Amino acid sequence: MENYETKGAWNYHNGTKHPNGILLGRPHYYDPTHRPIPYKIYKEIYTVALPSLKSPTNFPALKAISLNIKPEREQIPDINTLASILYFSGGITRTIKFPGIGEFEFRAASCTGALYHIEIYVVCKDIVGLQAGIYHFDPKQMKLDLLRSGDYRSVLVRASGYDGVAKHAPLILVYTDIFSRNTVKYRAREYRHAFWDCGTILANTLAISTAHGLSSKIIAGFVDESVNSLLGLNQEKEVSLVLVPIGFVDGASDQVPDVSPLRLQTEPLSNYDIDYPEISEMHNASSLRSVKEVQSWHGKTHKMTIPNAENLVSLSPFTKDNLLQNHIEQVIIKRGSTRVFSHQSISFEELSTIIYYSTQGIAADFLEPYGSTLVDLYMIVNAVDGLKSGSYVYSKNQNGLQILRAGEFRHVAGNLGLDQDLPADASVDIFLMSDLNAVLKRFGNRGYRAAQLEAGIIMGRFYLASYAQKLGVTGLTFYDDSVTSFFSPHAKDKSAMLLVAIGKKRSLS
Repeated sequence: MENYETKGAWNYHNGTKHPNGILLGRPHYYDPTHRPIPYKIYKEIYTVALPSLKSPTNFPALKAISLNIKPEREQIPDINTLASILYFSGGITRTIKFPGIGEFEFRAASCTGALYHIEIYVVCKDIVGLQAGIYHFDPKQMKLDLLRSGDYRSVLVRASGYDGVAKHAPLILVYTDIFSRNTVKYRAREYRHAFWDCGTILANTLAISTAHGLSSKIIAGFVDESVNSLLGLNQEKEVSLVLVPIGFVDGASDQVPDVSPLRLQTEPLSNYDIDYPEISEMHNASSLRSVKEVQSWHGKTHKMTIPNAENLVSLSPFTKDNLLQNHIEQVIIKRGSTRVFSHQSISFEELSTIIYYSTQGIAADFLEPYGSTLVDLYMIVNAVDGLKSGSYVYSKNQNGLQILRAGEFRHVAGNLGLDQDLPADASVDIFLMSDLNAVLKRFGNRGYRAAQLEAGIIMGRFYLASYAQKLGVTGLTFYDDSVTSFFSPHAKDKSAMLLVAIGKKRSLS
C-alpha cells in the first residue's frame, strides 16, 4: 500500500479504538509476573564500556525542554556527553521490588506497562573516546555493542532525503521498536504505544542535548528499508521509528559506503512471540521507499490553528527566576508515573508553566516552520486555583485557555480514561488531539506516526515540567470516540492521541 492510500491509517486507527475496535477482539490475557525481557542482548560481540557520568550540567529543566539550539557552530560531543545523553534518555534510574512480581528496573523515561520496547542505536564519526561506528546502547550494562566499524552517517543522510541538519551531525541516534514486548499486554494497539513511548524518550533526549549545548532534531521521514538494513534488524520483529541528529560539524562526506548484510546473533528479542499482522500492515502502509519519496514528503506543515476566541484566560507561567530551582538531571532521576492523586488543587501558575514550556516548539522534519504543531490541547479542569472547573481548549496563538463548558466533570474524566480513578482524582486532565483528516491528507499514512509521536514528546515534556514543580503526572489511555464527543462541537473533527493526568500525589504511607 502506498503512503498516500490513507485507508491504511484509518483502518488501523478505527480498529484499535477503545472499547470495541475490531482489531482488539483477539482473546487476551497478560500476567505481569511473566513480562518479556526488556533488553536486546547481542551474543559474542565487541563492546565499549560507557564512562561513569561526570558532573551534571546543572541546566534548568524548564529551560532545557523549551530552548531550541540551532546548529550554527561546531558542536561535537565526546563519549562522556554521549553517555549522559543515552543514560538520561533510556538508562536505568531505579530498581523497585514488588511483592509477587519481582524486581522492576525503571528507566529515565516513562513507558507503557514498563515494558521498554524502544531501543537506541548510535551512528557516529570519530569522537573523543569513541571510534566511528554503529553501536547498540545496552542500558543494563551501560555499554555500547559494536555492530559495524566505520563512518556510516552518510547512509542515514541519504535515507533522510539529504536532510541538512543530519548532513552536519557528528552523531545520529536511531530509535527502534520491538513489537512483541508491548503487544503482550496492549495487543494491536501497540503501534500507537510505539510512538508514545518513543516520544517520552525523545523529550528527554532533546532536553539533555540542549543542556549540553548541542542542537538536535527529530527526523520522522526516511527510507525505512535503508535504515533497518543498516542496523541489521529483523524487520518482522523490530523496525526503525525516528532518527535524531545531534551536534554540528563543518563539512560532510557525500560518499556512501556499501552496506553488507549483518548477521549478528542475539538472544530472542522477546520471550513472547506474539505477532499482530495488523501492526506490520500499518507500518508497511506508512513506509517510504525511496529518497525521492522522502524528499517529496518533506515540506511545510499545514496550519492547524484554533480560531481566535474571546474571553480567554491568559497563561501565567512562572518567571525566569524560577527556572533555576530544578536541574534537568535531577528532574529525570526523580521522574515517575503517579499511581494515586489527591484531590488537592494545583495553582494556575503551575498549570500555565507546564503548558507554556512544553509547547514552545519541536525541531522536527514534520513541523516546519519551527513552532508548527499537529496536536491541540483539550482539558478537563477539576481543581486548579484561579481557574473555574470545566472543559477548556488551549489557544497557542493567543497563549490562553478558552472555556468550552463550565461544570464539575471529575466523573466524566474518570469515564473517558477507561473508567479509572487516576483521571478522576487528578487536578487536570489534558487530552492531546489531532485533526487526522488534515494530517493524513498532508503526510499520508506516515502522518499517523508523526501525530502520535508529537503527542508522545509533549507528554514527555509534561512529565519533566510537572516534576520540575514537584507535581505528579501520568499518561493514560481512553475511550476514543467518547473523548471526541465530550469536547464537541469544538473537537468534532479531531481524534484523541493521548491523555495526561496532572496533580498532587497522594501519600500512600
